Amino acid sequence: MGRGRAKAKQTKVARDLKYQTHETDFGALANELHGESHSTDTDQVDPEVIEKWADYVEPRRD
Repeated sequence: MGRGRAKAKQTKVARDLKYQTHETDFGALANELHGESHSTDTDQVDPEVIEKWADYVEPRRD
C-alpha cells in the first residue's frame, strides 16, 4: 500500500514523454557525445582562475 501516488506520477511522466513532441538538436547531441566542441570554454572563465588551475589541466592535443 502507499504506492498509488508514486505509480500515478510515474505513469503521468511516462505518458508525457511518449506523447509530447520535443525538438531535439541531434547535431549538438552528437557533438557532445563525441566530445567535439566548436567554442572554447575559456572565454567564459576569469583569466585569474585559468592561471591558478593551469597546472592541473592536460595540454590539448589538436
